[in-house]
Amino acid sequence: MGAQRAQAQKQAVDLPDGFGVAVVREDGKWRCSALRSSALTSLSAAETELRELRSAGAVFGLLDVDDEFFVIVRPAPAGARLFLSDATAAVDYDIARQVLEKLDADIDPDDLEDEDPFEEGDLGVLSDIGLSEGVLSIILSEDDYADEQLSRIAQEMGFEDEMSAILDTLDR
Repeated sequence: MGAQRAQAQKQAVDLPDGFGVAVVREDGKWRCSALRSSALTSLSAAETELRELRSAGAVFGLLDVDDEFFVIVRPAPAGARLFLSDATAAVDYDIARQVLEKLDADIDPDDLEDEDPFEEGDLGVLSDIGLSEGVLSIILSEDDYADEQLSRIAQEMGFEDEMSAILDTLDR
């Protein structure tokens, strides 16, 4: 029993601050729900949880990791469509490294140490449901924290109130 508790405490210490929100667009309405904390450390955990929502409408996840960077995960039959706001986060964060691997990005995290932040992935990941590549580029160009950028995405797409309500329950 003591070993399990020690493992649980180690995992709690290793968890980054931040949040994961599942967003669903169904019948013209937005719905948001919190993702488990494991979504912030494991891309496969985030993908699995999003797939389990089983919606006829659009489903995607917004992951804020330590307010340093964010990941957009959109499950699709041929594999998830992904966007990473800062590829240099792969130096310090497993989930950023996992996104780069899944994207088949020819980037070695060890070579990113002295790089300026840059995005990687599908800039048009949400373009068919209300967030154009151009608007996402503008949001990224502003020097805001990840949570502020995600709030801006929610505002642009029209689910800011739904996401705020979820974040309030998470003490954010």
